Amino acid sequence: MESEKKPLTVSGSEARVRLDKFLTHHFPDYSRSYFQYLINGGFVLVNGEKLKKREIPLPGDEIEVCFQLTPEISLEAENIPLDILFEDDHLIAVNKPVGMVVHPAPGSPNHTFVNALLYHCKTLPDSGNLRPGIVHRLDKDTSGVLIAAKTHEAHQKLVTLFCERSIQKTYLTICVGNPGTLELSAPIKRHHTRRQEMTVAPEGKPSISHFKTLTSKDGLSLVEVDLMTGRTHQIRVHLKHLGTPVLGDSVYGSISSNDKYGTKRQLLHAYQLSFTHPVTQQPLSLLAPIPQDMLDFFPSAESISQQKI
Repeated sequence: MESEKKPLTVSGSEARVRLDKFLTHHFPDYSRSYFQYLINGGFVLVNGEKLKKREIPLPGDEIEVCFQLTPEISLEAENIPLDILFEDDHLIAVNKPVGMVVHPAPGSPNHTFVNALLYHCKTLPDSGNLRPGIVHRLDKDTSGVLIAAKTHEAHQKLVTLFCERSIQKTYLTICVGNPGTLELSAPIKRHHTRRQEMTVAPEGKPSISHFKTLTSKDGLSLVEVDLMTGRTHQIRVHLKHLGTPVLGDSVYGSISSNDKYGTKRQLLHAYQLSFTHPVTQQPLSLLAPIPQDMLDFFPSAESISQQKI
């Protein structure tokens, strides 16, 4: 089973780079050995033709990548318990726990949300990729509301709702310092050297976050975040940009603060999703209880957030 095809066009500045290095630069979540596997298998085409991994793409070349399951990855149903917040014949919403990866990929071949979904739902819309039913993602160490589609109709309509920003996404986070209450519009792009990271840059994609500090103590703040856009790592990057990083964030955070407070993961939680059911037109507001590691810092967080959100 293959994923969606990913087309690329080689720019002048990217010429004279080996094909596997070029692909790793554009898709940093995957290793060079993974792209060598795809190239050797004929799943990477340059101008419609197969090339060897050491061949050099030229400016203007059209490259098409068909992501594949590697031999160690299989889309198998696994009996993994799910904390279900809502379910009907069309969609399912769960409270994703910290540590769960959303879909199989190199480095996380199984024990994912998709594996659990396949067991729970038995059948899912086969969209021809590694993510049946998936319409959005949460980072591995981010907890909270995660939605999946159970039918083709629901999948298509949910994707449209996300693309049109018709789903209100509210997060809660604990950050170092106090960002106050503000709207931050700061474009985000992939970091030019650390390719698995994102950064604020003028030439990045438009990115807008609304921050509202709910309460503060001991140098930390409980913050509500409403996303107007959905860029990769947006909340974490924006809070770093403000100088108030997410506590426990090992990539964008403060190492000294993480050590001081003994946090082992980024304290970020997808608290609430509100939208109109794409099939039944029922208004839905799905809320995931705040995890204990965040309540340890702000025991009254649940009541505070419900009063102010």
